[in-house]
Amino acid sequence: MATVIVTTTPFNDQRPGTSGLRKKVTTFQQANYLENFVQSTFNALDDVQGKTLVVGGDGRFYNEQAIQIILKMAAANGFSRAIVGQNGLLSTPAASCVIRKYKAFGGIILSASHNPAGPTEDFGIKYNVSNGGPAPENITEAIFANTQTISNYQILDDSDISIDVIGSFKLADMDIDIIDPVTDYAELMAGLFDFDAIRTLLSDDSFQMRFDAMHAITGPYGKEILENRLGAETGTVINGTPLTDFGKGHPDPNLTYAKELVNEMFGSNAPALGAASDGDGDRNMILGANFFVTPSDSLAVMAANAHLIPAYKSGLTGIARSMPTSQAPDRVAEHLGIECHETPTGWKFFGNLLDADRVTLCGE
Repeated sequence: MATVIVTTTPFNDQRPGTSGLRKKVTTFQQANYLENFVQSTFNALDDVQGKTLVVGGDGRFYNEQAIQIILKMAAANGFSRAIVGQNGLLSTPAASCVIRKYKAFGGIILSASHNPAGPTEDFGIKYNVSNGGPAPENITEAIFANTQTISNYQILDDSDISIDVIGSFKLADMDIDIIDPVTDYAELMAGLFDFDAIRTLLSDDSFQMRFDAMHAITGPYGKEILENRLGAETGTVINGTPLTDFGKGHPDPNLTYAKELVNEMFGSNAPALGAASDGDGDRNMILGANFFVTPSDSLAVMAANAHLIPAYKSGLTGIARSMPTSQAPDRVAEHLGIECHETPTGWKFFGNLLDADRVTLCGE
């Protein structure tokens, strides 16, 4: 279990975008490509010795192989603990939840969002900081600068560990906790929303809903929260098994790609409520029977009715939307007498406003 220092040379295409680094799987499979980016990330951070790292992804092809590499590099670089979703799974919101709950130093999330998955399709990696949010620009720029000068990386010379069984393990001096990827997030949701009221609604025979996980990360979350905890009938969640190729689909929750859900919601005897989410679970589409809710309006609807949500019943400090989002939230904020902020595209730009308690809800 010795640490190996591997000589490498830079790649010139590793500048992170608004959601990390996304490339074809075959690009990430090049010798040293993933390792260079991970080491550059660790080098860009403050001292990682003795820190906790959260690791997980949306389950797409190359997810589990990448996690094995990341864990060996984390151990070699001095992290003392890694928290990993079982089978390498963690939705992006759940990863943020786990980072905050366990006061981790940060987390590496493996996802290319709604992009197709498979051996010849897309893969992605991004770093989230200790507040659970995406790395701000000063960190992503430091990561990129390191990718341009990297000459070696550190990795443990050891066998892969099992990530399909919940429990605690050791990798050299680093503790590894394999956790249920859903539990912490489900408990957070139960603390925010009125589960009793939702359970009552879902038990009414006159109300039906359908949730399309599009064979991406949110299937297990939908089954646990909607069917198990809230009592929705079995089968409410469709396409609920995460597949490495997303069932050869395109997990972009819109009227074009969520075809199965759309056909049901615009058919006869449509459920009252339909929903779908994207590859890593941080975007959604809402449908009613024979009508479509514009995604840009979701923030406005939630803000206008926030007083009905237990966690927000005392009011919102403010809301924020990204530049392409409709101005409906602005009208709601004006009516409520709270701040409404416009940010550039990308969730990383909401972080400072949330940390400063200038906003409670945000979206794009």
